[in-house]
Amino acid sequence: MIKIKKKSIIITGCAGFVGSNLLDELLKKGNKIIGIDNLSTGQIRFLTKALKNKNFKFIKMDLLNLSKLKKIFKNASFVYHLAANADIRFGLNHPKKDLEQNAICTFNVLEAMRFNSVKKIVFTSTAPIYGDNKTFPTPENASLSNQTSLYGASKLYCEGLIQSYCEGYNFQSWIYRFVSILGNRYTHGHVYDFYKQLIFNNKKKLYILGDGKQKKSYLNVKDCISAILISTKKSKEKVNTFNLGCDGYINVKKSAEIISKKLNLNPKFLFSGGKTGWIGDQPFVYLSTNKIKKLGWKNKISIENSVKNTVDWLNNNKWVFKKSK
Repeated sequence: MIKIKKKSIIITGCAGFVGSNLLDELLKKGNKIIGIDNLSTGQIRFLTKALKNKNFKFIKMDLLNLSKLKKIFKNASFVYHLAANADIRFGLNHPKKDLEQNAICTFNVLEAMRFNSVKKIVFTSTAPIYGDNKTFPTPENASLSNQTSLYGASKLYCEGLIQSYCEGYNFQSWIYRFVSILGNRYTHGHVYDFYKQLIFNNKKKLYILGDGKQKKSYLNVKDCISAILISTKKSKEKVNTFNLGCDGYINVKKSAEIISKKLNLNPKFLFSGGKTGWIGDQPFVYLSTNKIKKLGWKNKISIENSVKNTVDWLNNNKWVFKKSK
């Protein structure tokens, strides 16, 4: 009898925050996985458990290398494309990075798939693709307003490119528009920044961008992963697009209060002023999740508990604040 070789799942950005959590869940299910990461922001320590699993192979490389990608994607069956430059705030300081790491790398992933007849892809998009939208909670079919960040614009391009490959080459895709994610292995964002200020800089003062009234929805990484796994199993359209977020939101000042209290601190809040924290920041982010809920998914961890859990994880993993991997 001829033994059929088990095909692999590809995860790009496997050493990142969401990618490494997804990797662990898929390995639990017995999948054979090839993980790719250039470790520019990903952490090799997030792969400690996975590297001991015989079903996992890690490849350190940049997705800009299309010829190498084509070889790696041979015998793959499914691609989870999570690798990206996620530096929204400082995107204007290095505009080429969003073009290369988001747009071009996504094109390369799709071409490597096409070359090897791999037809299924998960893509992690973002809430900023809705631009300066004024409809809340924002549904998936909302008009795509004026783009305000290079990150959001690059992700929107990637969505369009993936949709075109689905139409032109009979691919199938699952696209997820995230709010900000919190939880274990969190390494960038406001909780990280506030924690770093309070623990390493000044316990008596906390500098907050904007006026603190910016309203944001957040989602725990565990709920994020469960949504991806449920929807890839149940939703079978050619292009499946879902918002992922929480039933509610908090303002930045409230989040700062939760973090400070969790650290047993009472700092003075100093605001930079203005309705937004930086150029391109949206003062209100709140997505409708009715579509994903119809598949049986629900958000189980509240925003407040997600903030607290993230602080707990940072307390136990202060090594993430060191620049060295």
